[in-house]
Amino acid sequence: MAASSGSKSIFMSIVLSLCLHLTLSSVTYDNKALIINGQRRILFSGSIHYPRSSHEMWEGLIQKAKDGGLDVIDTYVFWNVHEPSPGNVLFSLKLSFGFPVWLKFVQGISFRTDNKPFKHAMQNFTQKIVLMMKDEKLFKSQGGPIILSQIENEYEPEREEFGSAGEAYIKWAAEMAVELNTEVPWVMCKEEDAPDPVINTCNGFYCHSFSPNKPSKPKMWTEAWTGWFSDFGGQNYQRPVEDLAFAVARFIQKGGSFVNYYMYHGGTNFGRTAGGPFITTSYDYDAPIDEYGLIREPKYGHLKKLHKAIKLCENALLTANSTVTSLGNYEEAHVFSSESGQCAAFLSNYHTESAARVTFNNKQYNLPPWSISILPDCKNIIFNTANVTGQRSHVQMLPTNVTFHSWETFNEDVFSLEDDSTITTVGLLEQLNVTRDTSDYLWYSTSVNISSSDSFLHGGERPTLSVQSRGHALHVFVNGQLTGSASGTRTYKRFTFRGNVNLHAGVNTISLLSIAVGLPNNGPHFESYKTGVLGPVVLHGIDEGKRDLSWHKWSYKIGLQGEAMVTGLGSQSSIPFVSWVPSSLEHKKQQPLTWYKAYFDAPEGDEPLAMDMSSMNKGQVLINGQNIGRYWTGTYRPTNCGFDCGKPSQQWYHVPRSWLKPRQNLLIVFEEISGDASKISLVKRLVTRK
Repeated sequence: MAASSGSKSIFMSIVLSLCLHLTLSSVTYDNKALIINGQRRILFSGSIHYPRSSHEMWEGLIQKAKDGGLDVIDTYVFWNVHEPSPGNVLFSLKLSFGFPVWLKFVQGISFRTDNKPFKHAMQNFTQKIVLMMKDEKLFKSQGGPIILSQIENEYEPEREEFGSAGEAYIKWAAEMAVELNTEVPWVMCKEEDAPDPVINTCNGFYCHSFSPNKPSKPKMWTEAWTGWFSDFGGQNYQRPVEDLAFAVARFIQKGGSFVNYYMYHGGTNFGRTAGGPFITTSYDYDAPIDEYGLIREPKYGHLKKLHKAIKLCENALLTANSTVTSLGNYEEAHVFSSESGQCAAFLSNYHTESAARVTFNNKQYNLPPWSISILPDCKNIIFNTANVTGQRSHVQMLPTNVTFHSWETFNEDVFSLEDDSTITTVGLLEQLNVTRDTSDYLWYSTSVNISSSDSFLHGGERPTLSVQSRGHALHVFVNGQLTGSASGTRTYKRFTFRGNVNLHAGVNTISLLSIAVGLPNNGPHFESYKTGVLGPVVLHGIDEGKRDLSWHKWSYKIGLQGEAMVTGLGSQSSIPFVSWVPSSLEHKKQQPLTWYKAYFDAPEGDEPLAMDMSSMNKGQVLINGQNIGRYWTGTYRPTNCGFDCGKPSQQWYHVPRSWLKPRQNLLIVFEEISGDASKISLVKRLVTRK
């Protein structure tokens, strides 16, 4: 489970067998490998997170994983997905990744340390999940597919921060897990002090130098990162399959026996489920199976060939220790010779730029730079990590014949002191403490009285308003008019809005719409991290100099009028609470806080679909009541980002075909700033291979 993937705060994952016969059997381990039915196994696994794809995609994803040479699937068990309120464990509900929000508000709680309220909640959830799995006979010892479980996640940095309390907590977590008696091994990733019998494992781009903390434990790589996640305003990442294959082969030649690709299929952060602040709706991860469930070549095919080559060496790898021989300054041979006469060799060239010609067993071999050649018989190369052959995917996002019709709009009211509020108090409140994550949006509103004699009203320079926020985005309204917007980034969540404001003599209303884009989810004491407008809020340039509004009386309103409209939406029934106005869209381009509604028929064919939101700025999209996610095309990749620089962080937003009806599908769009809804389009993803 990747700390930086935005899902660090998930405490249990499971590994499910794809290819092993489902019979009553044991799963143990020794220093070489996991032992299943008394047999050591080299296992290739892939992370596929069930909430990040539609139910209808699951069967196809698993089949593609199996066809790609995987033995097992790894998935998180999402605490907040399955326990939305204390003790209420469900398996079908609105999704969100991370800790359940209610946990933050348990009295006296401190996350992920030797803290009684936290350990009580964590133990209750873990016990319930394991019991449910036992009741369904899902563990391998019961004849089921689960061969491995993980407790906690990349805890090492937190343990170092918490000191003795962290050490006590990790010992408790391990003992709690083992006492559940699942009869399959438990692992802890990125935790070098994992107590026996829990196996400590490696996560990272490279894990060849990793060793478990006891010689009795196997060398396991629970997250081989196939790429990286994207964030709004950040770059999109790609990892060449040549480098990934090299890293895996190097791990295996150093005695590794379990590799899990994170991610094998990344999928989509539907709704408000992005795994951390500023994480994009797409969680593609440059994985072998792309966000839409399509095979990505050459990554998929090259890894499949790698798996096949290593499997041909499996017996030698698991019965013999390697002999390492230098073949040059950057070249070496790892040879595995078993007592039964089997021999496998890995010939490595660690130079990043220069190819090498080496002699091994009286035969010459050419080794490309930064590559490993695999010889299952110690004679013939059947695979080289740098020699990528076969087809490559060519992706096109093509127009469909879909037209949106019967457009209607309405404008969200700007909240003011005269409106009904959730809370009125002196001072500024932290956002999540007020919203409890029921909405991304929180209104802050106050008033300021301006004297008619103030000089700026008589030809002077307009006053300036500064607003300091802890994140993540902010729209500033003065007397009902949008003055400006500001936002942070994933790296720098705090930001300051500064802008000139139009004030008049008498009472003026300042309304701030603060927007959260994902929840804090990692780091020591992240339950105490703050979001929203915490000030100071200062008015500059008036005759008195400046006026600090931070400790004025502020009124608060959770969410938007339109959010009540879309809750549970999906039928053709009338939509309450608002008055829609038919629109030609000609005059709506520059209107902030606008809701759009239209209908469309499903396109023909079976290609995956996406909404092209490049004509809009920031908001959310729903189809038949299903929230396909936050869009923010107004953020752009850096100019030096590597590829697709200067383009929107995310232009296309996955629409599962299973969410559509043949006719009269309902599209709802909420745009926070401005956009041209007439240019929204539904496109299809076409992948050809050349």
